Order: sequence, then C-alpha cells, then structure tokens
Amino acid sequence: MAKMYYGKDGDLNVFEGKKVCVLGYGSQGRAHALNMKDSGLDVVVGLYEGSKSIQKAKDDGLLVKSVKDAVKESQVVMILVPDTKQAKLYEEEVKPFLDEGDALAFAHGFNINYEQIVANKDVDVFMVAPKGPGHLVRRVYEENKGVPALFAVYNDYTGKCKELALGYAKAIGALRAGALETTFKEETETDLFGEQAVLCGGVTELIKAGFDTLVEAGYQKEVAYFECLHEMKLIVDLLYEGGFENMRYSISDTAEYGDYEVGRRIINSKTREEMKNVLSEIQDGTFANNWIKENKDGRVNFNKRKEDELKHDLVSVGKDLRNMMSWIQN
Repeated sequence: MAKMYYGKDGDLNVFEGKKVCVLGYGSQGRAHALNMKDSGLDVVVGLYEGSKSIQKAKDDGLLVKSVKDAVKESQVVMILVPDTKQAKLYEEEVKPFLDEGDALAFAHGFNINYEQIVANKDVDVFMVAPKGPGHLVRRVYEENKGVPALFAVYNDYTGKCKELALGYAKAIGALRAGALETTFKEETETDLFGEQAVLCGGVTELIKAGFDTLVEAGYQKEVAYFECLHEMKLIVDLLYEGGFENMRYSISDTAEYGDYEVGRRIINSKTREEMKNVLSEIQDGTFANNWIKENKDGRVNFNKRKEDELKHDLVSVGKDLRNMMSWIQN
C-alpha cells in the first residue's frame, strides 16, 4: 500500500525566513493563502492590476501586491491561475524574478508535464494538489480538519524540496487528512482522465442519455430529471462515505440486483476500450495540444459546445425543480 504522509511528516520551520507568494485568488488561491496565513506563514498574494480579487484579498486580511513585486520578494511562488494562463504569466512575470534556490509550486501538473512551462534548473519545483475544491479546503481547515492531497517533487535543486512540499501541505491543512506522493506525470494524466472519462464527461453524458431515453419513451421530463440527475447526489454521497459496499448496503435489494445485472451492459467492453483511447490521447499529448490550440484560436468550439449544452431540456427542467427545493441555494 502506498505511503501516506501526515502531520508529523511536515515541518513548518522549513518556511523560516521565507515568504510565500500565491498567484491568483480564485477558489484554490484564497484557500491556500488564508490557510497558510493562519498557519503562521508570511504570505503575499500576487494579482494583476485591476483584478476584482484585490479588494477581496485585502478584506480577508492579506497583503496584496502586483505579480512582479510579489514574486520579487518571495522565496516560494505558488501559481494558482487557470492552466491556460500560467505559461504566459510565468514567462513574463515570474521567471525573470526567480532567484537561485527559490521554489516554484503548482496545484496541478499540466504545464510542467506538457512543457508549457520549462523551469530553470536552479530552482526547486514541487506540487501540492488538494483533492477537493478550494472552498472545502478552507472550510475544513477552519474546522481543524483537512482535505487529502497529492504532492510531488519535479526538481530538487536545494536537496530540501520534498521537505518544503510536505511543509506546504501541512500549512494548508492537507496533512491532517493525509498526503500521497506522486509525480507530475501521474497526477496530470490521472486527473485529466478522471475528469473526462468519469467525473465530468462520463457522468454528464450518462445522465443525459438516461434522461433522453425516458423522455423519448413518453415519461415526464420532471420525473426523468429526478431519477437520472437529482438522485445522483444521494448515491455519490453513499459512495463517498463508504465505497461501493456502503452504497449497496443502503439501497434496496431490487436496486442492487439491477446494479449487478445492468451496469456492465451500459459500461461495456466498447466503453472500456474508448476509455483506453482517451487515456492514450492524454498520455501522448493529443488532448493537451488540442486544448492549447483551442485557446489560441479563441475557444470557438469550446464556446459553441458550452452554448449548445445549455439548451438541453435538463437545464430548464432542473432550474424549475430546484426552485421548489428550499434547501438548495440557487
């Protein structure tokens, strides 16, 4: 079994005399910056002039400077802007101001793995990737708990990069839950695959296919929504809390029998073969190259598909039904 690292494995003293710069103040950026500040680290947030997040970060009690100035005075730089903006930001406002022995950090390996960012050999490069959204990373930290994380060392110039990564993981609360060591390559490829084949692409297409099948057969759209989308959360919560066995223990025998009899008819050998194709395209860089090109071309296909998806009946039916659910904040 893979080794998990916990609180005793991380030492905040590795940050003695160091300032940590967080570039970006979105969901993850805010969580990392505030958690580190509350852990006693010297933190500065780097944002571009005119950013709507400047006042928010200041209101949160954080020191805010331009990206260039924040990087200049920091010894650890965590880049938490979107993947597609990182390379340009790095070349123009990070790389020129990194000193020998500084550390460059990421929460996802995309840009390093696909060589969109090629870091200098005289800096440490590491990753700490919480396995949860930023708002959760922040909330559970305040509850004296943590969200598990993956961590990796890409370049160990100082010989102390792993200790720095574990110290960072501790500072954001991840070692309270546990951190698993990986590589930039493994984190990137498994993360992209999980998103595309299962968590986002796979689940949304499965839900739509189920909804469409019922509606085309003459059933009410509202009933189809409840059966194929609304109840998904109930099942996922059971899986999250205790795995397949907990979910199957909690559902009816009829549902469990249907699970065993039908699941492999839906996710069949053709589906599994296509999953292998998807993984191959992630491994050989096809997906990354397509996504980079899509952004360079103005996201025409991306925006068109996004617009089309919003026209699906699931969207309008879902909005109407959720307005009936007082426990959901719309």
